[in-house]
Amino acid sequence: MTRDNGNLIASVCLGAFGIYVISVAARLPYVAEVGPGPGFFPLWLGIGMVVFSACSAFTSFSAAPATKGPGDIETAPKATRALAAWLALMAAIGLFSWIGFGLSFVLLTVFLIVALDRRPALLAVGVGVALALAFHLIFVVALNVSLPVAPWGF
Repeated sequence: MTRDNGNLIASVCLGAFGIYVISVAARLPYVAEVGPGPGFFPLWLGIGMVVFSACSAFTSFSAAPATKGPGDIETAPKATRALAAWLALMAAIGLFSWIGFGLSFVLLTVFLIVALDRRPALLAVGVGVALALAFHLIFVVALNVSLPVAPWGF
C-alpha cells in the first residue's frame, strides 16, 4: 500500500483549520431573531472542512499510486503551480479596489485557465466573463450584497 504524503499533509492542515473554525464558530450565536446567527455558516463550513479533510486523508492511502493519463499536462511541479495560483488570488484581491471585483475575477480566471491549465485564451475569457456575471447576478442582484466596484462603477 502506498501513501501520498503531500495529500496527507494537506488533509491534516485542512482538518486542523476546520477544527479551529469550529471552535471559533462555537462561541458565536448559532441562531438570531430572524434566522441563522453569525455562528451558523462558520460552524457548518468548519464541519465540512473536517469531513472533506478526513475523506482526503483516507484517499491518500491507496493501493496503487496515481498515474497520469495521456491528456494530463504538467509543465511545472505541483507546488510551483499551487504557489502561482495563490499569488494570482492575492493579486486579484489586491486589485479589487482599483479595477473592481468583476474585472479582477475575470483576470484571475483567465490566468488560472490559460497559464496553469494550458487551455485556449478565448475559452478562458468566456468562462471568466460568465462566472463574473453569475457572481454579479447571485450576489448583487439576487442577494443585494455589494461587491467591490471600480472607480467607473462596475
